[in-house]
Amino acid sequence: MAVAEQVPAGARVADVGTDHAMVPVWLVQSGRADSVLATDIRSGPLQSAAALVEKTGTGGHIRLMQTDGLAGIGPADADTIILAGMGGETMLAILSAAPWTKRDTLLILQPQSKRAALRRWLTDNGYLIEAERLVEDAGRVYPIMRVRGGVSPAYTAAELRLGRLDQIGTDPLFARYLNAAWASAAKAAPYDGEAAALLGEYDEIKRRLDHADGRGDI
Repeated sequence: MAVAEQVPAGARVADVGTDHAMVPVWLVQSGRADSVLATDIRSGPLQSAAALVEKTGTGGHIRLMQTDGLAGIGPADADTIILAGMGGETMLAILSAAPWTKRDTLLILQPQSKRAALRRWLTDNGYLIEAERLVEDAGRVYPIMRVRGGVSPAYTAAELRLGRLDQIGTDPLFARYLNAAWASAAKAAPYDGEAAALLGEYDEIKRRLDHADGRGDI
């Protein structure tokens, strides 16, 4: 429940694309959230969510809603929004249709793909990625981003793909995350100039990591 652990105590949460509502149930049972709006675009997952909510007796704190993204949801419904288990392009499409999320709202994002596109869109559209951490799921490493409205610093091409080094460079999973990105770029580099340039940036990050030698000053 690494995503759920990012939720501040007492939050009013919207879990978008809730699937089976395991995150909302954990939030309520742990006392982390006062209320959760669990949404999904499909009726099937919401039926499974309803069954879990009934089984766990959490219905007094969890409301289910079938909707597309954040359609029909506003700041009165939630001060914290979870978008997890979907691609970065889906996330940016959801957020682009809900500009109110820039105002006094915490976004907790776990993109499964297109992370560079998501970071670029966030930084270009009035959002600040205030923190990132890495988690492992089914043998793969993913970032979790804490995002609010704000002015973002500039990102390098490598940081758009990995995250800002001052936020994520000392994470215990970062070396694995970097190695996977390096391998992908190395495969494409012979016929892709952008990948070749990224490979050079990754090599420099590797050298900085080796030089830091665990001191956390990359």
